Amino acid sequence: MMITRLEPNEIFVFGSNATGHHLGGAAADAHANFGAIWGEGHGLHGRSYAIDTMSGLEVLAAEVAAFLSLAQAHAELRFLVTELGCGIGGYSPEQIAPLFNAATDNVMLPARFRSVLSAGRGA
Repeated sequence: MMITRLEPNEIFVFGSNATGHHLGGAAADAHANFGAIWGEGHGLHGRSYAIDTMSGLEVLAAEVAAFLSLAQAHAELRFLVTELGCGIGGYSPEQIAPLFNAATDNVMLPARFRSVLSAGRGA
């Protein structure tokens, strides 16, 4: 699902590189439409939240954990997560989705992440 607009309480969550060069995909959309700041590859900026997906899986996991803490502390916000890490990052939904196991109800995951998590819970 392509996110083209946000409600007032929504935040666009996307994959970035550590240097915040938002050149393509969801990162470019975040920069053009949702307030992502050029040169900022981590955290909340405008109506977007950047997660570094290009510095290795360990870094990505730490960034997702930090994001989930922020989401838990801000139940008034709704976070729309893209399939971060699964494009240029080179990871599969099976690798990334489990990082979101502790997501709160205000974190909206993409369909393929939800499918992976549902399959894991049924096993």
